[in-house]
Amino acid sequence: MLKRFLSDYGILFALLALGVWFSWATLAEEPTSGVAGADALAGEVNGPRVTVVAGTGREEEAFAAALKERLEKRGIEVTLATGHPHEVREKIKGATSLALSARAARWELFQGSAAVSPKGRLWPSFLKADNLLNIANQIAVVALIAVGLTFVIIAGGIDLSVGSLIALSAVVATLLIRGAAGAENAGAAGMILCSLAAIAVCAAAGLVSGAFITGFGLPPFVVTLAMMLVVGGAASILAEGQSIYQVPESFVRLGRGADLAGVPNAVLLMAALYVAGHLAMTRTIVGRYLYAVGGNPEAARLSGVPVRRVLLLAYAASGALAGLGGVVMASQLKSGAPTYGQMYELYGIAAVVVGGTSLSGGEGKIFGTLIGAFLIAVIQNGMNLTGVESYTQKVVLGAVILGAVLLDRLKKRRWFKEKTS
Repeated sequence: MLKRFLSDYGILFALLALGVWFSWATLAEEPTSGVAGADALAGEVNGPRVTVVAGTGREEEAFAAALKERLEKRGIEVTLATGHPHEVREKIKGATSLALSARAARWELFQGSAAVSPKGRLWPSFLKADNLLNIANQIAVVALIAVGLTFVIIAGGIDLSVGSLIALSAVVATLLIRGAAGAENAGAAGMILCSLAAIAVCAAAGLVSGAFITGFGLPPFVVTLAMMLVVGGAASILAEGQSIYQVPESFVRLGRGADLAGVPNAVLLMAALYVAGHLAMTRTIVGRYLYAVGGNPEAARLSGVPVRRVLLLAYAASGALAGLGGVVMASQLKSGAPTYGQMYELYGIAAVVVGGTSLSGGEGKIFGTLIGAFLIAVIQNGMNLTGVESYTQKVVLGAVILGAVLLDRLKKRRWFKEKTS
């Protein structure tokens, strides 16, 4: 059991190791603010009268109110002095004892003073909740298209058109919202229908790719490369080379909104699709057929597997999920443009390969792809936090992909030797 887990999800340990490394590399002293800052400072403040100084904003207001409450419980008379530095300067005239928020302590006004402020704490920037949610939100579109790419690659194919399909979907969805659903006044039903239409267009494009591959025996690489150019050009023609931004403010709810415990809706959608994809690959006949076709299409055909229909379904699903990714991206950016999705096909394929799916077909796991997508996102985010330039990031990412493909090839050779010995 353990050996099988390590074989299927060994990349998870690489992801955890990267998380530990970037946590250590971004370890820094972080000022304690808000209610936590008030709790940390309350025991250090003494005297009959104290002036609590804080800046503007929700965190600063929470600090001042919480510290005032705690000090008054101890019988200390508290005066609040909040606002911008020039406003605070007037409010603290005559004050003998000052308690500062972490932000106020950095003001030049208090440099060298005897005022007290909360002590900072060591915490890695990488592990901040906002940063972790940002990683998940940024990788959502790549992770969505990677689900469809996993289906195709397990079936022994490849799909280079998904990046251009993202652009086509974003353009079609926003064009329809602008022209048929009321533009900035579009309602939820109209936006949903327009988005579904865009996804259907992309699914049809994937179906056309699958038809050329199965009907004429053309190489998937060539067909999907051609489709990438066709749909990319179609997106530019439809948008006339411009961005389409006449969409309502509520359109961003899918890509930027967070309706459940602060988790972005795009992340929830991603999680739901990966669960559905995992169940489809492990609990349905279609999933077993995909593995069979990718492992040996001729043997699958002789066993009664409808190879052509399975491949058509895989490419249509890849197109549909790329279309969904385009809708999410349009929602995140509140617009549609033919420039969206550039290089995303490479990031998606990288996530699939790094996640353990074999480019030869017949082997791979949906959750492995999710781990691969997060591995790529963590590498990029961690290098950004540590100040690594973008050129170096490309070198590192290329090396990771090359290493994953090499590892897959070595595994195949070892398996072949074990079978033939």
